[in-house]
Amino acid sequence: MADSNHTGTSFFLTGLPGLEAVHRWLSIPLCAMYVAALAGNSLILWVVRSEPSLHQPMYYFLSMLAMTDLGLSASTLPTMLSIYILGVREVALDVCLAQLFFIHTFSIMESSVLLAMAFDRLVAISKPLHYGTMLTSPRIARLGLAIVVRSIGLHIPAPIMLKQLPYCRTRLLSHSYCLHPDIMKLACADTHINSVYGLFVVLSTLGVDSVLIVLSYGLILQTVLSIASKAERLKALNTCVSHICAVLLFYTPMIGLSMIHRFGRRASPSSHVLLSYLHFLTPPVLNPVVYTIKTRQIRLRMLHLFRSDGTNIRDAQDR
Repeated sequence: MADSNHTGTSFFLTGLPGLEAVHRWLSIPLCAMYVAALAGNSLILWVVRSEPSLHQPMYYFLSMLAMTDLGLSASTLPTMLSIYILGVREVALDVCLAQLFFIHTFSIMESSVLLAMAFDRLVAISKPLHYGTMLTSPRIARLGLAIVVRSIGLHIPAPIMLKQLPYCRTRLLSHSYCLHPDIMKLACADTHINSVYGLFVVLSTLGVDSVLIVLSYGLILQTVLSIASKAERLKALNTCVSHICAVLLFYTPMIGLSMIHRFGRRASPSSHVLLSYLHFLTPPVLNPVVYTIKTRQIRLRMLHLFRSDGTNIRDAQDR
């Protein structure tokens, strides 16, 4: 029977199927990934904030990406640690709804920031003389506010609508955290409106963003090919490498997960879980690494700050 009263309603999360005996060992690399994500993105924010020379549009957008990655990591962290360290798989309905709200909100926020960064690269390469006047600090602040309002506004209905549904089936989720489609499948009522709403959100955010990113790079490529000097062409393209890597890190696992959900019915449950880990855990870890390696200004500022700190410490010890 369906639960008319949600008091006491809970769900059971899933770790890596078949590896329950080594969950505590798996918690070591998972914890290392969370620590790396926290340290890397915090370091990016610290470097950009502390260096006035980095107070430019490109680095403001990079700071937005770092903050979004921190939020995404914090959203998945509680249930991941409870499964792999504490062995606790049960999660209350209200906690689950709160988690899915933050996970989906920060996912859309990351997609929006990646789109804004693609526009930043388009303006920098296509209209370099107007770059500073088009992407002023107030405009970037308004764009950041629009990204936050869009991401939160589109996902406020999700937990409210799911809260109204009765749940009567086996409440076993297929991931290590709560996601909208996963919870919706466990309801024993008509979820047609929820499905339409979820499809609308995905198409109007991730779908539109990905198309606009591809179009932006089409225009960038057109501009680059019109440059006479081969060295200048390579220099222009090199400024896009970090962003392209960030886009691939975010969208590739998501596309693979969508394909498996729709066409890979014979795929093992582990493939679903692993692809979801790649989608939610990998970008926050690797984005700071990619931007540090490929962005000379960030790399130099980090080395400069660390060397300055080391010099200051040695001077203090000498005194």
